[in-house]
Amino acid sequence: MGFGSYDESEQQHQTQDDEDDVDAVKVHEHDHQGSVEFESDLSTDELVSQLGSMKDDADDE
Repeated sequence: MGFGSYDESEQQHQTQDDEDDVDAVKVHEHDHQGSVEFESDLSTDELVSQLGSMKDDADDE
């Protein structure tokens, strides 16, 4: 073989070995059951207004 050429069977074998080394992503590894609750003295309109103000501040930066 000349410089830069390769055996296709070796290339396929290398690809298969690389795939074996890759760890699968475990999407349910950290699943949790439960709920989140919070209480606020502010109304929904006041919270939405605060969110709008925070977004405006972020856009100014």
